[in-house]
Amino acid sequence: METRLDVIVRTAVLADELGYEIFALPEGWGLDSTPVLTEIALRTARIGLASAVLSVWGRTPATLAMTAATLHQVCGGRYVLGLGASTKALAEGFHDTPFEHPAAKLREVVTKVHALLAGQPAQLDHAPGARPLRLGQPPASEVPIWVAALGPHTTRAAAELGDGWIPALVARDRLPGWAAQLRQLRQAAAPHARPLTVAAGPFAAADENAAAAREIAAGCTAWYLSAMGEVYARSVSGQGYAAQVQAIIAANPRPSPRHATVPPGAQVVLDQLGAYGTCDQVREQLQPWDRAADIVTILLPPGMPWHNIEATLQAAAPSAPAGARPKGPLRRRSRPGHSYRGRPEIATRLGQARRPAGRINTHGCTAAPSAAARRNRIICAPQPAR
Repeated sequence: METRLDVIVRTAVLADELGYEIFALPEGWGLDSTPVLTEIALRTARIGLASAVLSVWGRTPATLAMTAATLHQVCGGRYVLGLGASTKALAEGFHDTPFEHPAAKLREVVTKVHALLAGQPAQLDHAPGARPLRLGQPPASEVPIWVAALGPHTTRAAAELGDGWIPALVARDRLPGWAAQLRQLRQAAAPHARPLTVAAGPFAAADENAAAAREIAAGCTAWYLSAMGEVYARSVSGQGYAAQVQAIIAANPRPSPRHATVPPGAQVVLDQLGAYGTCDQVREQLQPWDRAADIVTILLPPGMPWHNIEATLQAAAPSAPAGARPKGPLRRRSRPGHSYRGRPEIATRLGQARRPAGRINTHGCTAAPSAAARRNRIICAPQPAR
């Protein structure tokens, strides 16, 4: 995961300058993402800021609601709360909490946080005799809650309860059909709810040397599939790539994000999950994502050198024209990152009817729109396992 605080903040500031819609910061067992987002909020003016995502095992619903309402104020209405059921390894190995019934836990936490942000009293399950308290600051029901989910039960929870769905490692060609299914579920469960925002996208890496960019994207992809427990490997296998996932796992008996590889026989998985190569190649590969998602997440692999992060942000920027040359040092070398492009009014735009695709930058992920219709993109910082 990315722990270079200065690089994370610098990435967010650049994403703001380049017109990304949102900068999304993950959290695992390294940095506490909430004070980092506070620092970024104070150093940016326009870009939306998202927790992508906070584990439902690591904080109580009350703490999550306080955090979201506080960041909503600190960010001037630019904040998006991302929640996810995470993984068994993180829940048990770090938070010392049994990883039991994750979908039910996700539903419970999202429901309770929604209620607290709306100004309702806390829903008490373990101390029913206590007097339930309300959030001690103004209600912030307008804070969007995006849910990270891949399994059938957690994605149903995302469709029915969340304002957005922000999955990781969804195959590009699988995304449109999957998103349509979730929208149908949402319409059936909550016909008067705002439309579900789908924010998804590839691991991205840009470099003048296309082979070097592929190495970065392949290393991160293989690392997630072979070293992050079962969740990602099982999900990508279920999307129709079981043989290729097994080939990747077999090729990486001792995986690391810098040395993991994708063998030639599994190239289709890399092409489905990544956008890599020269700046022009990255822009071209993002076009199908722009058509598939409401907001394209640009996932930045952890540990990338700054010149690669900068080149990737430039290549994936929402307003970047085809054939544009990166400025200054971007012309030299390469290795990638993740971003989301957004505006202060993101909270009011999320519930509107389906809009042109866009891009997000996450220090771990990003998204962007097209030239004819402005793209929305998110930058995601390098991510740990969810």
